[in-house]
Amino acid sequence: MLLSTTLISALLVSVVSAAPQRRAPAQVITSCTVPKTAALTFDDGPWVYAYDVSKILVAAGAKGTFFLNGNNYECIYSDANIKRVKTLHEKGHQLASHTWSHKHLPELNWDQLHSEMWRVEEALIRIVGVQPAFVRPPFGEYNDLVREVAGLRGQKIAIWDLDTGDTVGFTPAQSKALFDQAIAKKPSTIHSLAHETMYSSVADVLPYAIQKLQAAGYKLVTLAECLGEQPYQWKQPAGVKDTTWNCDEVPT
Repeated sequence: MLLSTTLISALLVSVVSAAPQRRAPAQVITSCTVPKTAALTFDDGPWVYAYDVSKILVAAGAKGTFFLNGNNYECIYSDANIKRVKTLHEKGHQLASHTWSHKHLPELNWDQLHSEMWRVEEALIRIVGVQPAFVRPPFGEYNDLVREVAGLRGQKIAIWDLDTGDTVGFTPAQSKALFDQAIAKKPSTIHSLAHETMYSSVADVLPYAIQKLQAAGYKLVTLAECLGEQPYQWKQPAGVKDTTWNCDEVPT
């Protein structure tokens, strides 16, 4: 049965407003499990380089995973970003949550955490009709409460086992060296973190990483595929933009 976004929102609000419920804390995912797969993941979008990332991946017969914010670099509901999200989905890439506004989650309370997670989930439901099964906490930061909230929301927490360092000042040469070092160890799988907001990562490091990983025999797939799992909890028809599709702040 398909549920309207309005009804879903009402149900989620009731969960947030109620006393904390008990459910198994979210599982924390670091590495892939399907042998000889590599998951290239990209944080902080949607942003202007989303199309470039997608084109590079698709040209190589690869798929990526995009952990999207709702209101970080730019509002997800802008016409340009709606088009980016739809294109990524249509090209077969996986969409996942990076929370609404990229806050330090361990500093938030129960209600604030639900709001940070739900608002970006709502955006993905509206724009492409998917409820993500994975959330990546900004900065990789989580605590027991973050795990409890994510678990209640039916999501797994996705970290990584190879950080390209692109947001902490690493040069493209240094990021490439990290891929070389990782591949040289011949791990069964690789799960990398990069950012679609960093031009050097997209234009320079990504093509290099693809070439090296494929030459080493890795199949470049989505995070869900490299885990043998589903990318979304459920799907429904996408919505139609109206005045409620905005990034206005909500009370905290």
